[in-house]
Amino acid sequence: MLHRGDALYKGLRNDDLLKVKTHEEAEARMVAHIPDKGKYAGQLGALLVELPPAPGQLAQRFKLGTGFSDAQRQDPPAVGALVTYRFRGLNDSGIPRFASFMRVRNDGPN
Repeated sequence: MLHRGDALYKGLRNDDLLKVKTHEEAEARMVAHIPDKGKYAGQLGALLVELPPAPGQLAQRFKLGTGFSDAQRQDPPAVGALVTYRFRGLNDSGIPRFASFMRVRNDGPN
């Protein structure tokens, strides 16, 4: 929490406090589309993405299911595309926590 320096302490919520949530960004290769079963039935529900393997280890896969616009859900990126996502730390297994789709990377080789 950040506190405005010239403000007096108050034991309740106020505009003098600001909660900071840091995040990291990374990229992964998209492996498959996973259809949605709920609100967006018949459209994109999540992307199955694969992290680049660490030396001496297998590549890890996880689902990226939030951060898409309605247009992206109707016309998802092509399989094999490189996507950028944001997350807040890693689980014990090395999978990103609270991962959220940001964009498809179009500037480099796919």
